[in-house]
Amino acid sequence: MKQPRKWYKLDNVATIMPSAAHGVNTRVFRIACELLEDVDGVVLQEALDRTIVSFPYLLSVLRKGLFWYYLDSRDIRPVVTEDALPACSPLYYPGRKNLLFRVTWYRKRINLEMFHALMDGTGGLVFLKALVTCYLSIRHGFRLPDAPDGTASQEDQAVDAYRHYYERQKGLRQLQAMASSRAYCLRGERDQDLLPHLIEGTVSASRFVKAAKENSASVGVFAVSVYIAAAMDEMSVRDRKRPIVVSVPIDLRRFFPSGTNRNFFGVINVFYRPKEYDGKFESIVTAVRESFAKQLSAGNVSQVMNSYEELEHNMAIKMVPLFFKDIATGFLNDLALKGETTTLSNLGTIEMPEETVPYISKFCPFMTAYSEQICVATFGDNMVFGEVSAYTTHTIMLNFFRRLVALDIPVELASNDFEEA
Repeated sequence: MKQPRKWYKLDNVATIMPSAAHGVNTRVFRIACELLEDVDGVVLQEALDRTIVSFPYLLSVLRKGLFWYYLDSRDIRPVVTEDALPACSPLYYPGRKNLLFRVTWYRKRINLEMFHALMDGTGGLVFLKALVTCYLSIRHGFRLPDAPDGTASQEDQAVDAYRHYYERQKGLRQLQAMASSRAYCLRGERDQDLLPHLIEGTVSASRFVKAAKENSASVGVFAVSVYIAAAMDEMSVRDRKRPIVVSVPIDLRRFFPSGTNRNFFGVINVFYRPKEYDGKFESIVTAVRESFAKQLSAGNVSQVMNSYEELEHNMAIKMVPLFFKDIATGFLNDLALKGETTTLSNLGTIEMPEETVPYISKFCPFMTAYSEQICVATFGDNMVFGEVSAYTTHTIMLNFFRRLVALDIPVELASNDFEEA
């Protein structure tokens, strides 16, 4: 039975994705679920056919209007394939009417890749969890509730939560912050074909949490602090004149109740000035902890969210044709790149139905970026740090993992590079 045709205006954060998606920065994220057994592609296709019924919003293609992009629902069946493309390969091609996600498998892994204009990582994870749950229930013959765990109604899934919670404010604070400073930027050799180079580090979640507590820090604060220390390991004296800026996406569902699977996140920027480093790791943790506490107050989070949405409600911007909006968003994206060193995104602890747990090893997240974006996901005692970029070396990430080993946190590394790191 065909679904009635619908169209959806892109949420505010998604509007920048089409114009920013070029080269290695495909704006595609990947979340992989690694099982303890090989994947059956035929069963996975059956599971996808069943699961997609609860997520009709995903059956959409990206179209251009006169003033805005929009999503147009289509009756296209998503087909599972064996993984044969580089990780996070493009999904959006201007003018092409194709789905904006793909499901692949390879050996023990089920991979979901999705164009960021469609959903954020939290929304994508809801879909992947439902898919994996359905797959394992078919494969092993156990019965689960009709509604997948954590799945909102189809109407709530497609809600633009930014618009729902928007309150008008004066000024565009987020844009002003983006242009306010120039951060230390990563250097290194880039793949001449801009192909993705992936590194994945798996650590014990319990040991990581223990180390964080020993430093009086949350998991997020501790991860950002270790990264800053790892970056300083590579910085020259001259480099230390610029701040290290770590952008941290924040799931706004923590602050505003919403069942949306679309983009609904804000970003806080953690600034650290290497010139002020006193040689003690504790001083980095203190600075990062204070930055988190200040920026994660309810009032500040509301202001950040409203600042994003203010762009869309600005009458002058509304009347600008899409062609010129693309140019402007490209300029703003360049500003943002100069104002950050890296992005560290934590999907948090992933919970699955009890029946599925014995068959799952871990979840592995990745997100493309022009420079670098680190993603983190935890399942059971496996905490995975994933990074994919066009850099042929992973110097700071390797420093990051060396520092974890020095803290008695063993690291298991994997990469798609052929040479040893």
